[in-house]
Amino acid sequence: MKIEVYILVSSKLGIYYVGYTKDLTSRIEMHQNGTFQDSFTSKAKDWKLFYCIECESIVQARRIEKHIKRMKSKKYIENLPKYSEISFKLLQKYK
Repeated sequence: MKIEVYILVSSKLGIYYVGYTKDLTSRIEMHQNGTFQDSFTSKAKDWKLFYCIECESIVQARRIEKHIKRMKSKKYIENLPKYSEISFKLLQKYK
């Protein structure tokens, strides 16, 4: 089973959203279409995939998602696609 931690970006709001899913394509569509009413992502309709990390299990995905959120750092998120070793270390740490 493929589980992915994903990061969306809204250029309109200049913010990121971090989540995890089994079906990335439909999850992005749900965020863009406002399926999750009164949620964080309902504030914008221009969500685009910024980055994703393929995980081995749902437990690993949850831990990586929480790690990224705990960082509370836009710079950390922006560095993920620039430095692949960050993702590699996260996957190793939360195996």
